[in-house]
Amino acid sequence: MTPSLRDPGPALAPFALSPLDRSSFVPYYRQIADQVRRLIQSRKIPVGRALWSEGEVAKRLGVSKMTVRQAFAVLRAEGLLVVEKGRLPRAGLGRVVKNFQELRGFTEEMERRGVTVFSRLLGVSLILPDPETSRALKLQPGEPVYRIRRLRFADNQVVGIETASLSAHLFPGLDQQDLEHKSLYHILETVYGVSLAYSEEVLQAVPADGEEVRLLKVKRGFPLFSMRRKVYTLENQPIEWTHSLFRGDRYSASVVSHRK
Repeated sequence: MTPSLRDPGPALAPFALSPLDRSSFVPYYRQIADQVRRLIQSRKIPVGRALWSEGEVAKRLGVSKMTVRQAFAVLRAEGLLVVEKGRLPRAGLGRVVKNFQELRGFTEEMERRGVTVFSRLLGVSLILPDPETSRALKLQPGEPVYRIRRLRFADNQVVGIETASLSAHLFPGLDQQDLEHKSLYHILETVYGVSLAYSEEVLQAVPADGEEVRLLKVKRGFPLFSMRRKVYTLENQPIEWTHSLFRGDRYSASVVSHRK
């Protein structure tokens, strides 16, 4: 009987994998991926902790290194495993899935999914907007906006940067609100009496460059998920223009399409 994997030492995550079911129709790599996924999602393998190498797992489970590589590839695609050259694989946060069928802010979306979230306020400033922002919000010439920049975290892992612009005329004193601990949409609805209706998003993949390299703790060129969002009221008035940059290994989009 193939022995189970035991704690490899204090430098690695303490975990155990059961022997593979040799009579099952489920491929070995799927069995391995399923077990490791459960351990990471249950936090028995904490995020950031190292696991055994492909070769060590293969040796202990009695399978080929290629089989383990396939299992690790599945977990990497899900954001549950981080593999970097010259380092042991580490447990990842998993991708935060954004549902574009419903209008929710980051905090609302993640809390609904049972993810622990918090934000770090990078700054709030009263500025004259660039032409793109003015057009998006249909502002009058010279009309200022509040620019709100926040660093987003999910389960204590940095996920992305959000930069939101809102009319200072429509939302006086917005910079005095608790934008670090409260949902922006909650503030707009309860403090300013705004009825949010729908949004438009433009999505694309971009390489990390500039300040986001430091803030998101990635290397230059790392794939980021870029989202530009315009939010409208029930009266079809645009009131928020936001640019978000999320780590490609920790964020993904979910869209349901219907054939007509």
